[in-house]
Amino acid sequence: MHKKPPRELIFLLNEELWFPPPEEGRKDGFLAVGGDFRVERLLLAYSKGIFPWPSSSGSLIPWFSPDPRFVLRPESTHLSRSLRKEMRKKRFEIRFDTDFESVVRNCATVPRPRQRGTWMTSSLVEGMIKLHQEGYAHSAEAYLDGKLVGGLYGVSIGSYFSGESMFALEPNASKVAFVTLIAHFIRWGIGLVDCQVYTDHLARFGAYNMRRKEFLEELRIRVVHPTKLGPWQVEFQPDEALMVWKENAKPLEKPLEEESESDES
Repeated sequence: MHKKPPRELIFLLNEELWFPPPEEGRKDGFLAVGGDFRVERLLLAYSKGIFPWPSSSGSLIPWFSPDPRFVLRPESTHLSRSLRKEMRKKRFEIRFDTDFESVVRNCATVPRPRQRGTWMTSSLVEGMIKLHQEGYAHSAEAYLDGKLVGGLYGVSIGSYFSGESMFALEPNASKVAFVTLIAHFIRWGIGLVDCQVYTDHLARFGAYNMRRKEFLEELRIRVVHPTKLGPWQVEFQPDEALMVWKENAKPLEKPLEEESESDES
């Protein structure tokens, strides 16, 4: 019996509000091109486990749903000793959703070695700002002496958060903002953080590969949970966030799919 060849079809989107089933995507996640960044389309995409990965060199928007999917469990986040020490210093003040636009624009312009950093287009930036205004996109911001020096942003639907990008102008700033946000997720019941594709940086926090089929099955359950709309409010600072993490930390049982080299794109 002949093995069925892998699917290589890429769907073309038009003005109609729809996406093909994410399971139809290629192994590298490439699913469709076209469409736009209006709020309704972005919400539909993230609720289905699809995200945009635009390029300044192309006019059509590429949409992805990778297999495997790189994810993080808030309660299983790994914190290095040096990062825990940094959080105890109380150098950074963390805020949520107070300057979303600056965070997104910094993510779009501040280069980050070996990571996605300047892939964002102006149209995506504008789309994310509108999504933030509707309460679905959020920023975690690190301030030093009143100046924004790092942060990250992402999209939250139900009990699911998709991390999009981060930046740092000061060592450890984005890391402290990220862990403080993770501790709030533990309190708020947001149990799945989508890191999308593998990076060494997030692997050190405990992120791991999950088969797309299993990811999508869990996502369908999580997106129907009540959504915590913005603006989000900070309930504690990094030193207290560290205590929340300690009280709820659970060791991660490494899934088999992380061990398989063939599953890594």
